[in-house]
Amino acid sequence: MSRTQRALRSASVTCLLAAVVMPIPGTQAATAASLPTGFQEQVVFSGLTDPTNIEFAPDGRIFVAEKGGKIKVFDSISDPVPDVFADLSVAVHNQWDRGLLGLALAPNFPTDPSVYVLYTYDAPPGQTAPVYNDVCADANGGACVVSARLSKLTASGNHTTGAEQPLISDWCQQYPSHSIGDLKFGADGALYVSGGDGASFNGVDYGQTGTPKNPCGDPPNDAMTPPTAEGGALRAQDVRSTGDPTGLNGSILRLDPATGAALPTNPLAASPDANARRIVAHGLRNPFRMTVRPGTNEIWAGDVGWNTWEEIDRVVTPTTGPTNFGWPCYEGNARQSGYDSADLTLCESLYAGAGQTAPYYTYNHAAKVVANESCPSGGSSISGLAFAPTSGGSYPAAYSGALFFSDYSRNCIWAMMPGTNGLPNPANIVTFDPGASTPVDLAIGPSGELYYASLDGTIRRIRYYPNNQPPVAQFAATPTAGKAPLTVNFDGSASWDADPADQGLLQYAWDFTNDGTTDATGPTASFTYSTTGTYTARLKVTDTAGATGTKTMTITVGNEGPTAFIDTPAASLTWAVGNTISFSGHATDPQQGTLPASALTWQVILHHCVTLDSCHEHPMNTFTGVAGGTIKGPDHEYPSYLEFRLTATNAAGLASTSSLVVQPKTVNLQFNSSPNGLQLVVGSTSQTTPFTMTVIQGSTNSVSAPTPQALGAAPYTFASWSDGGAQTHVITAPTTATTYTAAYNAGAPARDSLRDGESLLRGVVGSDRIISPDGRFTLVLQDLDGNLVLYEYGKRALWASGPRADAQRAINQSGLLQLRDGQNRPVGWSTTVNASPAGPATLVVQNDGNVVMYRDSDHRALWASNTCCHASAPPRPAAGSDRLNTGQALVLGDKITSPNGVYTLVLQDFDGNLVLYKNGTKALWAFGIRQDSWFINQPDGNLVAYKSEGGVAWATNVYGKGAGTLVLQDDGNLVQYRNTDRYVLWATNTYGR
Repeated sequence: MSRTQRALRSASVTCLLAAVVMPIPGTQAATAASLPTGFQEQVVFSGLTDPTNIEFAPDGRIFVAEKGGKIKVFDSISDPVPDVFADLSVAVHNQWDRGLLGLALAPNFPTDPSVYVLYTYDAPPGQTAPVYNDVCADANGGACVVSARLSKLTASGNHTTGAEQPLISDWCQQYPSHSIGDLKFGADGALYVSGGDGASFNGVDYGQTGTPKNPCGDPPNDAMTPPTAEGGALRAQDVRSTGDPTGLNGSILRLDPATGAALPTNPLAASPDANARRIVAHGLRNPFRMTVRPGTNEIWAGDVGWNTWEEIDRVVTPTTGPTNFGWPCYEGNARQSGYDSADLTLCESLYAGAGQTAPYYTYNHAAKVVANESCPSGGSSISGLAFAPTSGGSYPAAYSGALFFSDYSRNCIWAMMPGTNGLPNPANIVTFDPGASTPVDLAIGPSGELYYASLDGTIRRIRYYPNNQPPVAQFAATPTAGKAPLTVNFDGSASWDADPADQGLLQYAWDFTNDGTTDATGPTASFTYSTTGTYTARLKVTDTAGATGTKTMTITVGNEGPTAFIDTPAASLTWAVGNTISFSGHATDPQQGTLPASALTWQVILHHCVTLDSCHEHPMNTFTGVAGGTIKGPDHEYPSYLEFRLTATNAAGLASTSSLVVQPKTVNLQFNSSPNGLQLVVGSTSQTTPFTMTVIQGSTNSVSAPTPQALGAAPYTFASWSDGGAQTHVITAPTTATTYTAAYNAGAPARDSLRDGESLLRGVVGSDRIISPDGRFTLVLQDLDGNLVLYEYGKRALWASGPRADAQRAINQSGLLQLRDGQNRPVGWSTTVNASPAGPATLVVQNDGNVVMYRDSDHRALWASNTCCHASAPPRPAAGSDRLNTGQALVLGDKITSPNGVYTLVLQDFDGNLVLYKNGTKALWAFGIRQDSWFINQPDGNLVAYKSEGGVAWATNVYGKGAGTLVLQDDGNLVQYRNTDRYVLWATNTYGR
């Protein structure tokens, strides 16, 4: 049934289930799938609740983490009923993609009884769980802020002993996806930890969305606008930012497992920031799963992409780096168009520098991993990685060292086969399991076989049979519960055998009461149960070589199952983002009558679709023991829809599930540009105007108008949006169809500065240039000769770098202005830097004719063209003046005096020292001896000392705060006041002396 058909009516499905883990003597094969010859998938454990991680102990035990917070332990593969090792559900936030996701055992477990857990913590940073109790009414509205925790538990037998030992509490997460990730031990004994960015998946997120905005407190912690915003997905680049303590989002950590601290051999071990010391890789969106290549310390991570690329990333040497994989500035190998067009400093500086470390392998959401395979394309989320052993194991030798990887959305597992160099070969990938069931973790078992955890509640194994494969028993029983006498019809005709010689030749043996007696043969049978009780019916099928397969099913006699009914919402309901959706239901049971609310469990599931017929599930909420409740319509891209599932369980453990689908309200948004034919970015995708997008009413959608861009040979610069928004902003989808138009001006942009990471390009029609605010001075990279030239009035050349035929751009790279060729390689000319470290900086063409590079962090002048005031000496203050007005300068011998005559500021002509005297003798403050030509009060608010031999000697470092007046006051303080509002820009702090 297609998704469209399902959406047209409510689905009601009733099933009878045992309330405990089903006993499985041996294992049962899963549904038929086209695995490679000789391989067979088997269910080894079932009856689990959202298993997310599986770990094998050296003593044969198997530990399984459940998303809700429980850890269960099986004594062996043949153990049908697990013990609960630990229950962390009170602390775990289990909603949407959040939960208990990471699990690891100490390498020498159980000698070292440490068990490590990684989970979303049910509280914002700094608070104590539980805060939300797994239920945020509008988890994707940006207000359900949580954190995450890495902890150590201590095993005593099959249970934990003592208190949980938190090692790290961090990972601020505003949105309910890209949460915490995985745990792995390296061959070096280090504990590796991964975590996602915690940002929105609906649009470009740099901290500007949600209520309140920027709850994680990322710089600059204001309105969060480009280019300086560093929140949202940019937390994955936080280790590159010095504006705040480093967060751990979007990173891989290398830790001492005893303490959670960084190891002394980490690449940033010398950093004063404890979190920076922990990081060995960053720039990751959602590194949900990791693995370690056997015999090495290489970390291989599966990074879940946005709407275009899935990545497998390789950290070759964790002790060098750290390695930057580029998110959100890059997705796959290319710039991410949404974040690129937002012109964010953290991305622009990355584009201008070394860029990101390219993924080892990528696959596109719109393409198949292997040509012509049965695995679908479309929705994608890489969900597991595991290396086959390089020697030993039961698989064919060709798989030795192969990298298995899975995709939850595509329900597939592939094998990247090893190349001649021993590394997995991206050019040699085979489809391994095209019928996998929602895989969320891959692991290699003790015998070298591949296991995976499935969100359907099972742990599965893929076995290899070099000769005869055993048959797979499958059967249906109708009914499975009812009053005595109960006649049940059994049909085992779905049983199968992969060996051609056995097809159609299987032998069937039915044991309806599991007493070891064969009660019937043949593919179908019927049996009447006359006595009340619970029975296990067993089918054994045997092939021509004597290999067998079995399947069991529980038959309940004397007790009929309940029936669940969903009363609200109606199937006709449609919802918009933020709408309150009420749900209610009840259940009846032939034995108990109307079941109490305590017998009811609700699941609310978001179906995320790439196309109308290609969807995967995100569990949003689970409500236990209630007859109803409310949720908020989630903020999500379209296509998507909601499903409500109500499960009723009676006293005998029989259950019934009913489901109901409700669709969103949608609206069409038209995007135009003036002129049309330019690129606009909506969400993650750049498209050519005009185009239309269908979105959910009330959804948030990031839009951006890239600038500058060309249409043919003509350049265009962004001017305005029709809704009055900034170049990059968020729109809330209205209830009626709406058109948004980005207006552009013809010609290259007029700008007076070049931000960090930006370039002047050679050969742009109309010239790419920087122009002083008064229009007098222009810095241009000439198309004629590749010469970077500063002109006055477009005619008089004041300064030049010198012609370079191979220069294609002049780039501002972390305080250096540098010429580069078409391959982004330096071509022989660069500025110098007057301070260390340089860091991100802004190049400004000033009204005084000077080109100055100011460091962004403190506005210190790093370099200048020294062309200031070239036409004539700048104006000087009048004799007896108490101030230096905007544009005026002190030349050697000049002074200003306070109105009361007590204080004098003089630029001494014998040594170039700027000194503030009291009563002409007592020096209160001095700049320092320099033979400088003048100190000028610039229109940008900065008091700057220019050296006579060239360069900037000193500045008050208040660039960009506005033009001011320098006043020598009667109180002895020399103060720079902003002209517009008398705001103090700078002072000598000599008040009252």
